Amino acid sequence: MEIIYKEESYAIIGACMEVHRELGMGFNEVIYKDALEIEFKLRDIPYIRESSLPVFYKEQKLRTFKADFVVFDKIILEAKAVSRLIEDHERQTIAYLSASSLRLGLLVNFGESSLQQKRLLK
Repeated sequence: MEIIYKEESYAIIGACMEVHRELGMGFNEVIYKDALEIEFKLRDIPYIRESSLPVFYKEQKLRTFKADFVVFDKIILEAKAVSRLIEDHERQTIAYLSASSLRLGLLVNFGESSLQQKRLLK
């Protein structure tokens, strides 16, 4: 099975690992997101923070949701700072993928002693 966006995913996870290595666990999500912005800039990784993506129902726009990051114009990155990832976090990321034209979501958790990550496909 081919891994989509392998190099891009590797770059994103590398940035997340650096943030986790520097900050450790225990901060609120916003701190990690702020640090990710800095790390993405240092690594020349293109991103949009809190990218608004519309949700449609029967071709009618309902609302927009804000993905934490859209990186490389093709990957949704959802950052959490919780004691452990649960299915609700995965479902949220998959819902974001379903509402968008994007195929890959990365779910990362900074709230544990080592960075947790999941690749989610549409």
